[in-house]
Amino acid sequence: MPAKDAQAEPGFEKALARLEAVVGELEGGRVSLEESLKKYTEGMELSAYCAKKLGEAEKKIEILLQKNPDAPEWGTFADTPSSHQAEG
Repeated sequence: MPAKDAQAEPGFEKALARLEAVVGELEGGRVSLEESLKKYTEGMELSAYCAKKLGEAEKKIEILLQKNPDAPEWGTFADTPSSHQAEG
């Protein structure tokens, strides 16, 4: 879902909602093989877009935390309990 200008981008929430819809359509098994391939491609593009946006947000938060020496230490986002649950 790469876009050339910011106005054409759907925003993280809309992209995530569309990704969830695509996954649901694929899991439903009611689309043809050809349509499944199109939806899979769309889903991969949406997934990459969402991952990019999450990475950008994480970097911004880390910069903000570095700028504030009084901020509590949070560690990295990879060290959060929810990320460990997803792995296991």
